[in-house]
Amino acid sequence: MANPTAAMLVIGDEILSGRTRDANMHHLAGRLTEAGIDLKEVRIVSDDRDAIIAAVTALSQAYDAVFTSGGIGPTHDDITADCIAAAFGAEIGVREDARQLLQDHYDRQGMEFNEARMRMARIPDGATLIDNPVSAAPGFIMGNVHVMAGVPSVFQAMLASVLPGLTGGEPLTSVSVRIDRGEGDIAGPLAKLAGDHPEVSFGSYPFIRDGLYGANIVIRGAPAANVEAAADALCAIFPEAVR
Repeated sequence: MANPTAAMLVIGDEILSGRTRDANMHHLAGRLTEAGIDLKEVRIVSDDRDAIIAAVTALSQAYDAVFTSGGIGPTHDDITADCIAAAFGAEIGVREDARQLLQDHYDRQGMEFNEARMRMARIPDGATLIDNPVSAAPGFIMGNVHVMAGVPSVFQAMLASVLPGLTGGEPLTSVSVRIDRGEGDIAGPLAKLAGDHPEVSFGSYPFIRDGLYGANIVIRGAPAANVEAAADALCAIFPEAVR
């Protein structure tokens, strides 16, 4: 049986402008691999209502789970919650349990729970809250879409609370094999090997080191025995290969 599939939607002009480097995709990919969930697609969209709605609709229909990052804060450009509500045809408003979480948090901090911060308690009708032990402002789950913060520490904390509730498959494993030959020399045998081992994936990542060409061949799949068998076969073709 194939593993469940997932996609990620990264939301924010700051990512597309190059002002902010996204770290959440790397973290999500690693955690999903451990859980046996295949991350198949990552999209990055601007803070544009139509673009977010279109991406959420397409990804939620194509994959078993979707994870969004960014756009659920207190400022005017944080429009993700409204867009998720629109994508699912749901109403959105301040929800009492989310409001109370935030009220308690800001009371403990001795900070004003003002109108801007109240925006973070706006949750689409029918959504389930995602715990945020870092800064209290909750994420939420709508259908198969998991809506989470863009701040890496908060994203990671939310993901940790979400993963135990997801159905995973067999954890994926990978083996890297270095071959000190150019890709043109290894492409033919590698293509045949990929055909002989359709249960795993082969990725070729070329490099130039000290003026010499080479490639790291990454074999990925499950169960681990299939990956090891494919790696052994590759090393048999290229005896100089280094694992």
